[in-house]
Amino acid sequence: MSEQVAIEVVHNEPARRFEAHVEGELAVVDYVRAGNRVTFTHTFVPEQLRHRGIGSAVARAALDTARAQGWQVDPRCPFIAAFIAQHPEYRPPTQPVA
Repeated sequence: MSEQVAIEVVHNEPARRFEAHVEGELAVVDYVRAGNRVTFTHTFVPEQLRHRGIGSAVARAALDTARAQGWQVDPRCPFIAAFIAQHPEYRPPTQPVA
């Protein structure tokens, strides 16, 4: 059973990552930006914090920011790709077939 906790996620732009500080540990989603495209490259949650929704909270904050900024998302990180697959609201809109 996963534990529900309030998780504050901060966008650390100089470090190019989203961060959650929980119980003295750091969970992150790293990214690279080029113009209007953001590539999510890596997600890390310390082992003792896993299975508590912390990775999902950081992923959600990263994807919400990307959406708000109008960035195109390239989910190279397997965790972010799986999160998008499990949450259809984060999938890009489908292009009409011409």
